[in-house]
Amino acid sequence: MDEFGYTQTLDRSIGKFASFAAGVSYISILTGVFQLFYFGFSMAGPAYAWSWPIVFVGQLMVALCFAELAGRYPVAGSVYNWAKRLSSGTSSWLAGWLLMLSSIMALASVALALQLTLPQLWSGFQLVGDGTGPYDFAMNGVVLATIMITISTLINAFGVKLMTRINSIGVFVELSAAVLLILALGWHVVRGPEVFFNTAGFGEGHDLGFFGVFLIGAMASGYVMYGFDTASSLGEETKDPKRTAPKAILRAVTASFVLGGLILLFGILAAPDLADPQVGAADGGLQYIVLSVLGGPFGKAFLACIVVAVVVCTLAVHAAAIRMMFAMARDNNLPFSRQLSKVDPVRRTPKVAAIVIGVMAVIPLLVNVMQPAIFTILSSISIVLIYLSYLLVTVPLLRKRFLKQWPLAADGSEPGFSMGKWGLPVNILAVLWGGAMTVNLVWPRPEIYNSVPPFEWYLQWGGVIFVAAVIIGGALLYRLKIRHQTGVLAEHAAAVAAHPSSGGAQHEAAEDALVPGSEA
Repeated sequence: MDEFGYTQTLDRSIGKFASFAAGVSYISILTGVFQLFYFGFSMAGPAYAWSWPIVFVGQLMVALCFAELAGRYPVAGSVYNWAKRLSSGTSSWLAGWLLMLSSIMALASVALALQLTLPQLWSGFQLVGDGTGPYDFAMNGVVLATIMITISTLINAFGVKLMTRINSIGVFVELSAAVLLILALGWHVVRGPEVFFNTAGFGEGHDLGFFGVFLIGAMASGYVMYGFDTASSLGEETKDPKRTAPKAILRAVTASFVLGGLILLFGILAAPDLADPQVGAADGGLQYIVLSVLGGPFGKAFLACIVVAVVVCTLAVHAAAIRMMFAMARDNNLPFSRQLSKVDPVRRTPKVAAIVIGVMAVIPLLVNVMQPAIFTILSSISIVLIYLSYLLVTVPLLRKRFLKQWPLAADGSEPGFSMGKWGLPVNILAVLWGGAMTVNLVWPRPEIYNSVPPFEWYLQWGGVIFVAAVIIGGALLYRLKIRHQTGVLAEHAAAVAAHPSSGGAQHEAAEDALVPGSEA
């Protein structure tokens, strides 16, 4: 940590599997695939499944770039700290700002996924009304999500050991359930793979035909396969992080692709009736297929495993958001930085940041009760912000490559991962992919940003408006205020080795750490 200008304040206790589990649980195939299957299917039918390998290839290019960076800089707030070493202060601050806001909104939307599964598991989980009232579904989702975020806040505030232990157990259950589910669905296949080569009438009447609806349906995959950088964001708490974090990033995205893809494949092939409207309905989807195919206790058991996946995904998203807030705060790059960067002396975890993130995640949930359209916009925007923050890393990294400033010259330390001669083409593809997906995600389509009444222009353009406001507002905040105070806080600055005769040297070095722009 001295190498990066910080003192070790967090608990370094995460092993190889726990690091891998952090990346897997953030992606969380049983959460994302089951939460968004109905949307992708309702937009483009069975052929929407082709978006899964396409998104994987694109995100793998990004993950390979991140693996190289994780092998050099395995520190908290990975994307923010990587951008800080690759580009300007404004650009790196925006990378952290966008990812932190997106993680808070993602935390709310992930926790809300409990509403799609728990009432199907047992009707008693419909705590508000009986599910037939106009606001029963939305209100109950907010209640369940708030309870989940509260539990996540307590666990994350208690310490990283408890969080990673629960997370690792949950990921083991999730991966085991995914394998068993693939085998069970594969056993009940009722149709051949030709269904994936038939547009089934989807896209008729659309300006761009099937390609137009496929781009919309592809968001169901794009919304799932991200967050693999979490393995590196926990780098300060990971043993041998320069080697562990890059492997964890690549293994997480690959394992998620294989298992998630097979669930999609066999889920569609095993569905009793693809024309059943419940297959493309929010209260049906893949959960409905599993219950229809497996039925009885087996179907319920798999739904219980989905709940476990949602729980550990919530924990991982919360943990990543905490590390981003902590990383920016210890650089004095946020309002109330000294408070937000406090580390509990016993638990050795940023307790204040954990609580603040939890409280902030509940706020957008309240919007979901009376205006689900706005919450849908916020959920979609959170993914746009993540892709933008990734671009703020891959673009300056590509610039460094063109300037022959990356990979770094030999400095005595061995990188944990290197792409060698493949670095430049992979980096170019990562930038092209990130740009294309950002445009596709923010495109003001009514199917995404104004799918339910009231139909208003400002809702349809909500994504563009909100993203622009977040970027412009964040840039102004940094340029007008934050940049004048930035600098590592004294309590987090690396202790400079003092000469025995200079008793005050170490204290003076710590004081200097508060100087704006200091590299202490």
